[in-house]
Amino acid sequence: MNPFKGRHFQRDIILWAVRWYCKYGISYRELQEMLAERGVNVDHSTIYRWVQRYAPEMEKRLRWYWRNPSDLCPWH
Repeated sequence: MNPFKGRHFQRDIILWAVRWYCKYGISYRELQEMLAERGVNVDHSTIYRWVQRYAPEMEKRLRWYWRNPSDLCPWH
């Protein structure tokens, strides 16, 4: 099942906004401005809904990637 089916915006735009919010702590309004500068008009409340819906799944899938590097070498 595609979680992006029926969405008004493209998958890449949604993932980009969620990633930047989670990784850099940018506010929803700042993200709204950044997207507008790139020609994508989206309301900050829409970005909020994207984060609520997609961030938990993104975190689950990328948890291994975001691990602390010291966890990878237990002999140090």
